[in-house]
Amino acid sequence: MTTVRFHLVSTLSPAEVVQVLTDFGPARADTWPTIDADHFVVHDRGENWAEVTEGTAAAWERARYEWDLPGGSVTVTTLDSKLFGAGGGWTFLARGGSAGTRVDVELTRTPRAVKGKVLAALLPLVGPSSLRKSFAGPLRAA
Repeated sequence: MTTVRFHLVSTLSPAEVVQVLTDFGPARADTWPTIDADHFVVHDRGENWAEVTEGTAAAWERARYEWDLPGGSVTVTTLDSKLFGAGGGWTFLARGGSAGTRVDVELTRTPRAVKGKVLAALLPLVGPSSLRKSFAGPLRAA
């Protein structure tokens, strides 16, 4: 299992960060550069959870999102993936401060295929900077 941790500072409030992460409307593929419309499906949804498939032809994932808006947290649990096994996922914790909202991110991956194992080995090296960049636009990172 590979774990990558990083943080960024957003100009959004903690509640707005959670809302951007959990907006499963039709504009999601426009907001997130790693999601294309052909690989985005909302399977089911509740008040503070959703099960979705998202990604691209090269790397898609079916996941369960659970969030706590007042607590500023989002947990994404991988159910199925083209590259990684079930059980890994993402955690986001957004905390407000004088310099903006600090968003702590943790990504855990369990590789299941050869390509996934190679990517998992590279994640600690290139993951933090490339992932921070992919979140910077949607989360309005400072």
